[in-house]
Amino acid sequence: MKFVLGRKLQMTQLFDENGIVRPVTVVALEPLEVSLCRTDTRDGYEAVQVQYGDDKQRRKEFRGAVTTHEVGKSIDSAEVFSPGDVVRVSARSKGKGFQGVVKRYGFAGGPRTHGQKHNERSPGSIGSGLRNRVPKGTKMGGRMGDNRVTIRGTQVVSVDKERGLLLLHGSIPGRRGTLVEIQGV
Repeated sequence: MKFVLGRKLQMTQLFDENGIVRPVTVVALEPLEVSLCRTDTRDGYEAVQVQYGDDKQRRKEFRGAVTTHEVGKSIDSAEVFSPGDVVRVSARSKGKGFQGVVKRYGFAGGPRTHGQKHNERSPGSIGSGLRNRVPKGTKMGGRMGDNRVTIRGTQVVSVDKERGLLLLHGSIPGRRGTLVEIQGV
């Protein structure tokens, strides 16, 4: 199982050998150290727990076949993937704060005409008069974003082993500096 952790740096573009421009996201790879190996007989599942940075609180666990990893071993993140590999990318999306229903769900809002003066971005009616409560799941304003998002089928365009950079095709979730989990498919 292939996996790395990195920090999203920026988006840019590259020209391939045919002269076609490709949008890419640059990810700075984090140095990893194996801190724990979970086995099926002892823990009920197989996983590798890696530590990044100096803080012991900063650990991530990756499930899957772990026969090649040992506790205390350092993982060279730049050697894991090669150009053309297909990966799955997971990160936290950008938080957008409290948003109304027009931005959050794409509601159309009300008309400006026919005597409705301040009704452009309101959600409208939320239920009939027969019940005296708001039904669960009703779409209303609220916090938006800051969710864990996974993008499948992203292709590795290039790997810069000297600088520890990984270039992924297209956009990935999160703002600049977001911790990104990259796993092989």
